Amino acid sequence: MQLKKNIKLGKINKKIFFYFTILILLSNIKSFATDLNSVEVKILDKVSSITTQLTLNIYEETKFENLIIKILKCKNSEFDDNPEVTAYMQVQDITLKNNNKVFVFNGWTFSSSPSISLFDHPVYDIWLIKCY
Repeated sequence: MQLKKNIKLGKINKKIFFYFTILILLSNIKSFATDLNSVEVKILDKVSSITTQLTLNIYEETKFENLIIKILKCKNSEFDDNPEVTAYMQVQDITLKNNNKVFVFNGWTFSSSPSISLFDHPVYDIWLIKCY
């Protein structure tokens, strides 16, 4: 007696596909809920020694003196007791007329060690404080 296989190759059971899709969407809800909208930074004017604290919205360009600052991503680590804050930041200096260099800084910055990816500007220093 020969047994029939009840699995047809190339066909997907619609019920299993539906439940699998729902499971994937539910597992991603946490990442949607923890998306952060704002970043807090401190900017030091080295000439006047004045420190300014700004709240920046993610994906929004903010003009501060001669700088245009844009935060593309911000993340708080979930594993440490003292969470690390990281952000992807782009900074333009509008006084520079050199078209070869678009950004003064374009990269990740870390709140606990800003010297890892150094924002090097003759007038300003920028420190990441927190994301929320």
